[in-house]
Amino acid sequence: MLDPKISWLENALDPLQAQSQLRAVVPKLRRVTTATLVRHKAGRRALVEYHLDTAAGTTAVLGKIRARGTDRASHQVQQDLWKTGWDAHSRDRLCVPEPLGLVPDWHMMLQRKVPGTPATQLLPTEQGISLAQRIAALAHKLHRTPISTAKTHTLADELSILRDRLPIVAAQHPQWSARIDRVLKACDRLATRFSDPSAKATHPPFHPSTLPPIHPPTPHSTIHRDFYADQILVDGDRLWLVDLDLCCQGSPAVDIGNFTAHITEQSLRELGNAEALRDRETALQTAYLSAVDGATGVSEAATGLQREIELYTVLTLVRHLHISTRIPSRRPYTEQLLELCETHLSQLKQSIKICGPS
Repeated sequence: MLDPKISWLENALDPLQAQSQLRAVVPKLRRVTTATLVRHKAGRRALVEYHLDTAAGTTAVLGKIRARGTDRASHQVQQDLWKTGWDAHSRDRLCVPEPLGLVPDWHMMLQRKVPGTPATQLLPTEQGISLAQRIAALAHKLHRTPISTAKTHTLADELSILRDRLPIVAAQHPQWSARIDRVLKACDRLATRFSDPSAKATHPPFHPSTLPPIHPPTPHSTIHRDFYADQILVDGDRLWLVDLDLCCQGSPAVDIGNFTAHITEQSLRELGNAEALRDRETALQTAYLSAVDGATGVSEAATGLQREIELYTVLTLVRHLHISTRIPSRRPYTEQLLELCETHLSQLKQSIKICGPS
């Protein structure tokens, strides 16, 4: 058995059985010609690519399997986006893959496969700056698309993730445990200066602060929550936004900060210099904030959002400490990431004038 938690995976990889299951979702289906396991995270999820022969011609679809149950919420989000300006014929060429339906027996969500090159591969090239600006437009469109989601992501949630994961890194690398503890405390102190009533510090501040938030909170909107370059496929002048599993309500800064930090990490790991793609990061943020300013007509909103982006960029870099220890090829960069986190935290602390020892 390939996966005891996904006991039906072998069935999903059998073209004949797949043909029977997919017929309800693809009415013009004649035959499933191939079924290929593209990705598999044991005990959690799998991605199967099907090539189909239909009355309208040949096509390829992706079946996303989730072990703990059919992901109806993500399917609904993708449907809602598809119906509100994100379809394949969208005039702005900013799209999501077409959701086709559900295969409940296999805990599967089915969507059309879309072409394209992951933006991760293109950002370091000469088209990287213009691509970053285009990605900013995609993010702004998502954040201005009002759809219903089951969950909300807050600053408190982000801090909780760090509290859960950073001690794992400290246990693996006791020589860094004191530094990691200081990083966590610095994250908490920074968070006290941002408006999020549900964000409680995981470590008490050294001196109780009565300082008000530095800016009014940015209103929540639809966010991707796992927004980085691998989630965008570049298909000529069209961008496809994929993997909407974590889509929720939250600060737009979550997405832009996350994307920025991923560029920094990629730059460090692939180019040996965390600053090598800084112009891409700047292009992304400048284009995004310009779009926000143009849409709201309130420059103060963009100023406050810029600060939030800086915060979420740092928090994402801190989260990358744990990610780097889980992926063997990234482990050589963990200490450099730690140094980067310390530097960024210190710079952000100074820029918003947080008092207290490091």
